[in-house]
Amino acid sequence: MGKTQSFRTKLWLYFVLFAALIFSLLWLLQTVGLQRFYDDMMENNIRRAAQTMIAASKSDDFLEIIDHLTFEDSLLVYITDEQGRVYYSSDSYNPYFRKNPGPGRRLPGGKNFPSRPTDPSDFQTGTFRNLPANYDVFLSALAESESGTVEYTSDNSFIYGTRITLDDNADKDDDDDEPSEVILFVAGTLGPVGAAASIIRTQLLWVTGLSLVLAFVIAWIISRRFDKPIKQLNDQAKMLSEEKYEDRFEKGFCRELDELNDSLTESAEKLAEAREYQKDLLANVSHDLRTPLTMIKGYAEMVRDISWEDEAQRNEDTGVIIKEADRMTALVNEILEYAQLKQTNAAISMTAVDFSALTERVTDLFEPIFRAEGGTIERNITPGCLVKGNESLLERAVFNLIDNAVRHSGDKDKRITVSLQKDGAHACLTVRDYGDGIDPAELPHIWEKYYTSRQRNGKGVSGLGLAIVKQTAQLHHAEVSAESTPGEGSTFTFSMLRFPESNHTESK
Repeated sequence: MGKTQSFRTKLWLYFVLFAALIFSLLWLLQTVGLQRFYDDMMENNIRRAAQTMIAASKSDDFLEIIDHLTFEDSLLVYITDEQGRVYYSSDSYNPYFRKNPGPGRRLPGGKNFPSRPTDPSDFQTGTFRNLPANYDVFLSALAESESGTVEYTSDNSFIYGTRITLDDNADKDDDDDEPSEVILFVAGTLGPVGAAASIIRTQLLWVTGLSLVLAFVIAWIISRRFDKPIKQLNDQAKMLSEEKYEDRFEKGFCRELDELNDSLTESAEKLAEAREYQKDLLANVSHDLRTPLTMIKGYAEMVRDISWEDEAQRNEDTGVIIKEADRMTALVNEILEYAQLKQTNAAISMTAVDFSALTERVTDLFEPIFRAEGGTIERNITPGCLVKGNESLLERAVFNLIDNAVRHSGDKDKRITVSLQKDGAHACLTVRDYGDGIDPAELPHIWEKYYTSRQRNGKGVSGLGLAIVKQTAQLHHAEVSAESTPGEGSTFTFSMLRFPESNHTESK
């Protein structure tokens, strides 16, 4: 299979093809269909002129209207009786009976028609225009017509004929030579357009040649104009896999390409986050997993080879195995939970949550265990603090804050303080420990994932606890902060807007 053509080439070809199609259609219409178009137009003009004459047959300027239409539309008009005797004729050059009217006669309706000649030689003097050679055929066709109107083509002419009444109130018995009904004959030439077509072809040849050259140039310019931003986007997309993405796209060409660039930029940011997460996972989580796995394997071998017969030692060794397995399980759970939080968007389900009851419930979970280790938990929880949030995520955040305080409580002053107060429009949760505190250089980094595991002697399970708290706060538009004095302990604060106490209904 050959190489696929570029976008620029295809756009250029399509534009040129479109121009060629338009000019081919124009050639077809102006050459092959020109005669038919001309004939149809002339026939319609003749019908329209005849209808105008019929409508004006009872007006005083009837003859002037006939003269005007014959001159404008190049027509030949006769008004005769049933035997073909001419009362009036007019063509595009002159109205014959206006030129030499004679004594004149008055027909019904007050129309002054010139006298009809009795001497055949008068037809040769210019007074009268000869009737067409096939006028008798016209009269026969009109006589046989049931509608009283005929139209047909004969000898390159289109003929329209009908009967018109000059005066509806005329007494037909007053004078047989003065009829109230006459025959209107209208004819127009349907001449060949060969000469005109030749001229048009010559003009079209020049126009087509110049237009195609112009179309080639315009197509080339447009294709280059379109190709440039698409090539930029293509180059940027290639850089995604090389971790060298730079947003160099020049916006403003069209909305769709601007949106595509924004999508690529957003994808690049997410890929960068995913790569960073992957690096952290490989560099840190793998280390944290390797430690418990090594412990489990080592103590399992000790049980098998050494302490199998010693029940006390065996129980101690299996206890270590269980503890390390629990640690590894907790580590995996935290990793999965943090990954899920990172993928959660702003459309999480939000309800009215009793933050006070939630904090009391989580504190109750820690108190027996912490008391068994010789520690105490001091509470100062104001009841009735309602917030709008996701109860499950908030419970996990409070759990992590208290768990962090329990793990870093000092040996000398083994106590923590859990406080929840109303601070204006906010509910402010404060968790304080009295341990060794955090070095000021480390304080800005404690919310980073895996930081505890790497820099704070592994006292956390995975280093994700505070990172989960930070992510939860962002999803709830809350604020988290930490203060610490080395040797005196640390204070963590979680503050978010309170939910109106008068409205306990759930909302999305």
